[in-house]
Amino acid sequence: MPPSPPLLGPRRAATDPSVAPAAGPRDTLAPGARDVLAPGARDAFDAALDDAELRTARAALAQGRRQTARSLLVHTGDDWDRRGHRLTVLAQDPRATAWAADWLAAEPGSADAATLLALALVHRAVRGEEEPGRARDSCATAAALAPADPTPWLGLLLLARALGPESALLDAFTELRRRHPEHHHAHHLLIACLAERPGCGRAETHEVYDAAELAAAEAPADSPLAVLPVVAYAERYRVLAASGLGPADPAASRHWSGPRARRVLGACFDWWLEWEHDEHPRRLIDLNHLAFALSRAGRPAEAAALFQRIGDHATPAPWAYAHRDPLAAFRAARTRALGPG
Repeated sequence: MPPSPPLLGPRRAATDPSVAPAAGPRDTLAPGARDVLAPGARDAFDAALDDAELRTARAALAQGRRQTARSLLVHTGDDWDRRGHRLTVLAQDPRATAWAADWLAAEPGSADAATLLALALVHRAVRGEEEPGRARDSCATAAALAPADPTPWLGLLLLARALGPESALLDAFTELRRRHPEHHHAHHLLIACLAERPGCGRAETHEVYDAAELAAAEAPADSPLAVLPVVAYAERYRVLAASGLGPADPAASRHWSGPRARRVLGACFDWWLEWEHDEHPRRLIDLNHLAFALSRAGRPAEAAALFQRIGDHATPAPWAYAHRDPLAAFRAARTRALGPG
């Protein structure tokens, strides 16, 4: 089902101070967020999260052995969120283009190899190391090999999120959502984009909040998209802090103290208590967003429950939005919630 037409609205002006810089190489961060990280914090996170099979396959590929990755993707099947997560992580390695090209040469017509190559070229294009047109063409080739797979469209969405234009982002999201209406990564990317549009009126009337709540309401009751309204608040905080329209120090911000924010936080925490999916490949991203928001809202008891579930699996977003060293920000918030030790 295509997204509602009002989601993006008119193209934002290039002079809009809320527009973030170009994206860095890690898609877990919004464009520009990685650029403000302290050098020591840039490589402190593993995009594989808690997927041990994915880490094993990535290590095998680094040694020139593709069979483990091949088997991993075969067994992933049409679990589209997991497939997108795994292919995106494998594609982030600077050597992934060569791996995928060799694989495709050995197995012409392999949708897995073609999609890995497409996403690898997308990441190279985002890093400024590849022509975007080649990445787009590669995504189109992969999409033709696997028409039901939303993952090649995720590649185009990542590319449009980083390089534009906005119309390409909306087109990719439409095609992706037609194939998987609840695609987790795609909705996070769209919400990050919407958060950068200029606001008007009261702080809690920004369109990104409406879009996130609509997507959550339209999804099944057990869908992780229920946490999307909290993600919207984090992304909007990123924009406000970066543009000087809000305090850079989240402790000085009242961003999470308004009535709508309190309602959203309560609803999302209650959803987590009832519906948390231990098996969802990107659940730790949701947990980090929820722990971040509860910490900033002064709700340490609820945040403590989240930190217990997160363990050491911090994610750069949203902690990078509040500090140049997101790992230090995460650990400080966790200590406040759980106590030292």
